[in-house]
Amino acid sequence: MPRPALYSSSRPARRPAEPAAESAGAPEPSPSLAQPSAAASTSATPLAQRNRLRALWAAVVLLTALLLASLWLHPGVAPRRITQDDIDAAVLRTLENTTLPSPATAAVEAVAQSVVRVVGYSRSKNGKAEIERGVGTGVVIVDSGIILTNLHVVQGASRITITFHDGLETTASVTGVQPENDLAVLQAHKVPDDLAAATLRSTQDLRAGDQVVAIGFPFGIGPSVSAGVVSGLDREFESPEGNRPLTNLIQFDAAANPGNSGGPLVTMDGEVVGIVTAILNPTEARTFIGIGFAVPIENAAAAVGMPPF
Repeated sequence: MPRPALYSSSRPARRPAEPAAESAGAPEPSPSLAQPSAAASTSATPLAQRNRLRALWAAVVLLTALLLASLWLHPGVAPRRITQDDIDAAVLRTLENTTLPSPATAAVEAVAQSVVRVVGYSRSKNGKAEIERGVGTGVVIVDSGIILTNLHVVQGASRITITFHDGLETTASVTGVQPENDLAVLQAHKVPDDLAAATLRSTQDLRAGDQVVAIGFPFGIGPSVSAGVVSGLDREFESPEGNRPLTNLIQFDAAANPGNSGGPLVTMDGEVVGIVTAILNPTEARTFIGIGFAVPIENAAAAVGMPPF
């Protein structure tokens, strides 16, 4: 099976009676706004492979140091030839004594700098004060500051703020909407100098049982990480408010709560395959009980005019 397509940074030189659910629901259709330009296609070496390469190099450096020490202490004695068995034994000892990060940790490290906190504000009834409407999450998909989030996170907001991984806070504008998938595109007005875009991966080979992590700001706490698996594909969700249903969704069981909306659903390779958008709960609590939904990244990419995977 061919390797799924990947999308990342655009800079060539730089490197949610009826069951209840947490989601403002897909709002009424609204016209799309101007769409930004597409990001370039790149791919990164899997983190697990890089960790093993680091371990191998550590073993080689250790053997070299031992050889040099032997020559220095015994200058008149010819050094013993290092065999493949010596190298294999050194690598095995290094792997046995080195704690590698878990797959989930590696996945989070790959995308953490691309996850942002999104807050929408509205005016009070007298118009003299701003009221925080709620906290959501977003993910940077182009390093010029183009961010994907859920439409219900920012819809109706008079002002939107973004907080980046390094603490930089700035305002943002909505530059595009896709109501049928509850998606909004934001443009941050300021960005960190070293801002990194997340790598997006097609869901064409995604299967039930694949491990994933969800990153976001549940109840405003975060960034927070939860891990689980893909529970199913091509699911449909209808909000209790009776808005139009969302279709072709990824179902997952990584914990998500109010505030996770708009955050990335990430594979163990650190690649974004979906945007968290809703949770299903047959009670009035509207908290997570094991069923979450994400919009596939193909739909999300279309919201910003990216070419198809």
